[in-house]
Amino acid sequence: MADYGEPIADSEKVEIATNFIKHAPPGEFNEVFNDVRILLNNDNLLKEQASAFAQYNTEQFLPAELNEGETNVLITKHGHVSGSTFYDPKSHKQFNFDHLRKKVSDIEDYSPDSAAESWREPVDTALRTYCKQHYPHGSMSVYGKSEGSDIKLVVCIEDHQFEPKNFWNGRWRSEWTITFPSSGGSVKVTGLFKVQVHYYEDGNVQLVSHKDVEHDIDANDGESMGKKLASIIENDESEYQQAIGENYHAMSGTTFKALRRALPVTRSLIDWNKIVSYKLGSELQK
Repeated sequence: MADYGEPIADSEKVEIATNFIKHAPPGEFNEVFNDVRILLNNDNLLKEQASAFAQYNTEQFLPAELNEGETNVLITKHGHVSGSTFYDPKSHKQFNFDHLRKKVSDIEDYSPDSAAESWREPVDTALRTYCKQHYPHGSMSVYGKSEGSDIKLVVCIEDHQFEPKNFWNGRWRSEWTITFPSSGGSVKVTGLFKVQVHYYEDGNVQLVSHKDVEHDIDANDGESMGKKLASIIENDESEYQQAIGENYHAMSGTTFKALRRALPVTRSLIDWNKIVSYKLGSELQK
């Protein structure tokens, strides 16, 4: 009898399942979760992965409806208050978020950082105009807080398109951090773009890409900063998206072509209409 070694410990099962969940492609969390649930066959172990659900949602900038029909709020680490409580910097509301069911509840008022709000609000207004023009399914949040004599703003933008009927799903995320003295002046801007696309028609291919950028600008008020940021973000994100498209187009004739044979080893195409009549077993015996 074959020896298959020691059975896998529950802790190791949870670790393996957690990695599956954390790396679920965009738009496919439920499918991965259901598969993991079947593999574990133990809902008590599944409950131990609650932190993985939260980490996945915050890293993906998951959009959630604060109220039905209203603009989405993003679930990010920057809006985390405590436990499963997050806040929306635009509406000044905090709420409880169920990471598994993706539901908002217990909405309450939230007091913003007054020192940062005079900068955050005009930047939010300028970038919402940009987001509406460039991201048809996009959502965004601008967070602000004071750190000593400095102000820190964080802009999070998310857009996605899920096409399961066409066997592909994709998500765009960008995060912009702006740090500057509360009196204005020199402003340091850093940006991070992330793209993840999954193609799974007759195969399984994922595109995962990211890029960092940095800028220095001068701003003396929130309105001028918002305009300058919108211009920088538009230029950088458009340039990156164009580069991704050109690279993908080049890969279609190089990398992807190398993954498959132009012809089978017989150097002749198979007549699929006659495949059912091929006696593969007897041919292999010969």
